[in-house]
Amino acid sequence: MSFSRDYRSPASASGWNDQASLDAGLRSYMLRVYNWMASGLLLTGIVAYAIANTGLSSLFFQVFQTAAGPLPRPTLLGDLAMLSPLAFVLVMSFGINRLSLQGAQGLFWAFCAAMGASMASVFVIYTDTSIVRVFLVTACMFGATSLWGYVTKANLLQFGSFLMMGLFGLVIAGLVNLFLKSPTVYYLYSIVGVFIFTAFSAFDAQRIRVTYPQLAAYEGPEMTAKRSVYDALSLYLNFINLFQFLLQFMGVRNSSD
Repeated sequence: MSFSRDYRSPASASGWNDQASLDAGLRSYMLRVYNWMASGLLLTGIVAYAIANTGLSSLFFQVFQTAAGPLPRPTLLGDLAMLSPLAFVLVMSFGINRLSLQGAQGLFWAFCAAMGASMASVFVIYTDTSIVRVFLVTACMFGATSLWGYVTKANLLQFGSFLMMGLFGLVIAGLVNLFLKSPTVYYLYSIVGVFIFTAFSAFDAQRIRVTYPQLAAYEGPEMTAKRSVYDALSLYLNFINLFQFLLQFMGVRNSSD
């Protein structure tokens, strides 16, 4: 007969159990966040592909043949589709405490569908094969950087203000180049965009991990579930933006035949 002994004090045993419970909760929370993000990406892809390959495309854009290949020009509905994701983000960001869990989830799905409508023209400009290839590259980059951000001991949160400044600068540069139409500025803009959203992928993964203990301690199940939707939105936006910038480098345009 053998006997096992636990030499830990009741206090230390309790602390160990609390930590184990916290770790299990964090893993469950992260899985929920990434499931939301992945399902949102799937919905966006389905909507974008369906619009681009059916009669719905004429409602969102008209295609003109140019020497560089097909060029989609958005209709009024297409312009609204491109602007609508910003409205959804603003509503979700400022209404986190007012929206119910069902409301936040519904807005997330609506946002992903609207993003799909705004990205439908991608299937006109680029070949399907190159879109799939760039998506896989984006998934690998995003997965690697977010995993590194989750496990690294380095404090990435201290760079949050620099990343936000870079993001604002990126937006301003994009708006300015709408008038300048400079290929050099456009190229540099794309490089910086890839760097910023790769960095944000690692930053947000660490932010979610670091803030979860406080969320678990002070918020109830409904608020925790609602917060998972907002965290998924942050990761989703990182992925979508990284995909779009990489597509500008690696995408193969359809011919003008």
